[in-house]
Amino acid sequence: MIIELSQYSDIAFLILRLVIAVIFIYHALPKLKNASGMSQMMGMPAGMIFMLGLVEFASSLGMIFGFYIQITAFLLAMVMVGAIYFKTAKWHIPFGAMDKTGLEFDLILLAANIILLVNGGGAIGIQ
Repeated sequence: MIIELSQYSDIAFLILRLVIAVIFIYHALPKLKNASGMSQMMGMPAGMIFMLGLVEFASSLGMIFGFYIQITAFLLAMVMVGAIYFKTAKWHIPFGAMDKTGLEFDLILLAANIILLVNGGGAIGIQ
């Protein structure tokens, strides 16, 4: 290694957590504000859409504050597994779809949450 960067791992984990939180809050808010409209678009019951939005939003708050990171990372990883299932099995969206969010977006969010699940979220946060 050219430069020893492991001393910055806590800051890197904080940045990762904040980026994940921003993405999931952005996607949670429409589900919480308009579950019935999202229900028609996604082909899922409105109650399920609302609960999904709650999980995404609450888990994002955990990511921001560093609270129960491994639990929130697990929940968000499961959300991404569900998203990947729906995109592949139900909606048949290709990997690199240009007109929709392709699978690469879901896979990187799944991988990021798996990293936090395995390693924790670093020392910065409520713990």
